[in-house]
Amino acid sequence: MPREIVAKRGPGLAIWMATAGGTGFFPIAPGTAGSLVGVVLVAAPAWLHLDRAATSAILAVVILSLFALGVWSAGKAEEFFGRVDPGPVVIDEVVGQMVTLLWVPHRSWKWLAGGFLLFRILDIVKPFPARRAERFPRGWGIMVDDVIAGAYGLALLNVFGLITR
Repeated sequence: MPREIVAKRGPGLAIWMATAGGTGFFPIAPGTAGSLVGVVLVAAPAWLHLDRAATSAILAVVILSLFALGVWSAGKAEEFFGRVDPGPVVIDEVVGQMVTLLWVPHRSWKWLAGGFLLFRILDIVKPFPARRAERFPRGWGIMVDDVIAGAYGLALLNVFGLITR
């Protein structure tokens, strides 16, 4: 974390969570960097060699946990930075990206890359009702719009998976 953040003696754990361990301070495209954290978290359970159902269950628990922590930490980060949806807050991108990749038909690098690109586009475009969800108070608005974009990505990726079978 930048020194000025540490020097302010703010809510350390909340800022650490909201910035995905400091990823949100990446100087170029911090949201994209946050999405990459989500891809890594989705790919990591492959090393456990579990079946698809068990892996998806683990990811669902992680997503729900990070969502709850994200609502709390993003709200604290808004207070800390003194503005709505501050740039360094990327926990929403982490969670939204994980939602997109939750049930990827084939977890190869191609599907992960495709899901990554799809989520980034949807996160920028903000399809209905994501843009409206940004108006929710505190951390809710930060988190919910990206979960909506992630849900669109999940649906589109799986429709594509069905078509290409």
